[in-house]
Amino acid sequence: MIVTKDLKKHFAGHEVLRGISQHIVKGEKVVIIGPSGSGKSTFLRCLNLLEEPTGGEIIFEGKTITDPKVNIDQIRQKMGMVFQQFNLFPMKTVRQNITLAPVLLKKMSQEQADARAEELLKRIGLPDKADSYPGMLSGGQQQRIAIARALAMNPDVMLFDEPTSALDPEMVGEVLAIMKELAQEGMTMVVVTHEMGFAREVGSRVLFIDEGIVAEENTPYEFFNSPQNPRLQDFLSKVL
Repeated sequence: MIVTKDLKKHFAGHEVLRGISQHIVKGEKVVIIGPSGSGKSTFLRCLNLLEEPTGGEIIFEGKTITDPKVNIDQIRQKMGMVFQQFNLFPMKTVRQNITLAPVLLKKMSQEQADARAEELLKRIGLPDKADSYPGMLSGGQQQRIAIARALAMNPDVMLFDEPTSALDPEMVGEVLAIMKELAQEGMTMVVVTHEMGFAREVGSRVLFIDEGIVAEENTPYEFFNSPQNPRLQDFLSKVL
């Protein structure tokens, strides 16, 4: 579904990504971990060109999206993105937040989008919050709404950029539960996270990004039980 070839990114002369080549197949749950500043969020944000790579190629569903001729807005409609900060529109109700993009982009009529919003709100356990505003909700509830908003477009892949790191510890579980459900249903997911339990339980593959390269990747069992890279061994000894 997603192929990156020798992906590079510089910021003001600093090399953040130093050539990452990956194949992410349909239905895979790729979990990315690594120290702060290692390039993992930059890699994720390059996948839908929120960050413009400085070099290399990204191919999504057979299309080279790093080609300037490609309509990236069209491509992004198939890639749901959930951020660390919830990025909900504060002056719009929960329902309006969820229905805005599908209606604006003429994917659905207002009636269809409203019905989809109701269905998604039930699914994330917040059916009574349709007319609330984001400011009236807890962080965990807002992040669940952000996931519902991304799902409203019926994306082919979901990208999660540290979706629980801005949450109070007791709210982390409710967001991870929704993500686990999505994984069980077969959604293709790429997740940057500090939640090692999630990586172990849900990932089909775990990548360790350090200093702009994938220093190690493996199945969760091998990754956590017999890490090969000394840097990964050191990292896991601090976080587990």
